[in-house]
Amino acid sequence: MQIESFKVFCDLTETESFTEAAEISGITQSAVSQQISSLERQFKCLLIERSKKKFRLTREGSLLYEAGKNIMQSYEALQCRLQEATDLVSGNIRVATIYSIGLHDLPPYLKKFLRLYPTVNVHVEYQRANQVYDDVLGNVVDLGLVAYPTREPRLEVVELRRDPMVMICHPNHPLARKKQIAISELRDERFIAFEPDIPTRKALDKLLRDENVAVNTTMEFDNIETVKRAVEIEAGISIVPASTVAQEIAKNTLVALTFIGLDINRPTAVIHKKNKVLSPAMKQFIEVLRQDP
Repeated sequence: MQIESFKVFCDLTETESFTEAAEISGITQSAVSQQISSLERQFKCLLIERSKKKFRLTREGSLLYEAGKNIMQSYEALQCRLQEATDLVSGNIRVATIYSIGLHDLPPYLKKFLRLYPTVNVHVEYQRANQVYDDVLGNVVDLGLVAYPTREPRLEVVELRRDPMVMICHPNHPLARKKQIAISELRDERFIAFEPDIPTRKALDKLLRDENVAVNTTMEFDNIETVKRAVEIEAGISIVPASTVAQEIAKNTLVALTFIGLDINRPTAVIHKKNKVLSPAMKQFIEVLRQDP
């Protein structure tokens, strides 16, 4: 019996999806089914209840999962120790990131990392924040990049940096003539917001409530690029990380203003599953993310 069979079974159990388990290992769904059938023949028992609409392990399947998880952790730890003993940094890293970090903050760090470790393959996926957490917990990816990290018992959070937040508007907007504004000046302004379930939106909503500032939310989007495009067509103003609008400011399609008397920053972090065995490549990737680009 091959170690890959345990890995596929553990991935399937954690994702509860033949499709996602196949994607993790780079194989077909049919191959996943074959691996599970092979394990069932090996142990002469059913591991998954086929009659249930919702994915569910049999009692024997639960026992095998617990044992398989321990086997995989030991195997991955051995791989890491062998790589560390030979000073070898190679392999694959699967990263899920929210759009704003992936598009604007990650590129210089990724470039630096690949220059230092050219034999490492980094696969990056852009997701909504909730999906990043799900993918990390489901072992679909190794690492997640998020803003306003949620403290969760099953996760390790490695804090990175705090990004300054700025108010953005069209150059023709009356507020564009200023360099700084009081947050009270946003009262009743047409506001382009992130969707309600996005952590940055929740943080900004709390900030505005605390400052007793009510804005007129006219549009809600799930990613930073669409928010910026809406501001560019004069649909309203918004508050975004300064790093995400550098190009627009340089081209004079947007104006960014800081706040008087308020230091508004967005915390960012790397997350990974607690007790996950980090390969030398993953450790070095996190280390690069913590440095200056």
